[in-house]
Amino acid sequence: MFAYIKGTLAYKGNDAIVVETGGIGYKVTVPVTALEALKVGMELKLHTYLNNREDAWLLFGFLTEEELKMFEQLLKVSGVGPKAAMSLVSHIPPSRFGLAVLTDDADAFVKAPGIGKKTALRIIFELKDKLKKEQGSGLKAISAGADWDEKPAGKIQEAVSALMMLGYSSQEANRAVSSVYSDDKSLETIIRDALKGLVV
Repeated sequence: MFAYIKGTLAYKGNDAIVVETGGIGYKVTVPVTALEALKVGMELKLHTYLNNREDAWLLFGFLTEEELKMFEQLLKVSGVGPKAAMSLVSHIPPSRFGLAVLTDDADAFVKAPGIGKKTALRIIFELKDKLKKEQGSGLKAISAGADWDEKPAGKIQEAVSALMMLGYSSQEANRAVSSVYSDDKSLETIIRDALKGLVV
């Protein structure tokens, strides 16, 4: 319903802010990282997700599209609600999120408040399984349209998979990775740089 909200930060609380636009103040729950970066009175744009519950409509906001995509992917995991998803977005950057799923790094998830080992393992299992289904034979054809001949396929595949974990298509992920790849970059750096290139 709401793709984004743009306006002035009128109030900042412990886990939510009020954005004033068109004479209306919208209460938006945001990650801790956003709370730390925002100041009352500044102009801002938040990518939003509307959660329609029986007893309330809750608006969640994110400074980047990648954080929103991560939030939406987490909500698809059984047993993970908006509160848990927001906790994860607050403590794991999108570039690290895809990597943690692909490398079975449950410890990265349990660092977020409210996330136990069982939930972390379920996130990894469900999202990795979902990614495999979406990929199909996509990674086998990863060289399509790009020159990967002299590059280690393993690192490339993991970077592309991490971007697909955030909801990007294999074509978008391949293009983004190919534009930033360098042998001397770490996998997380490649993912982070590719994400920057995907920002519209």
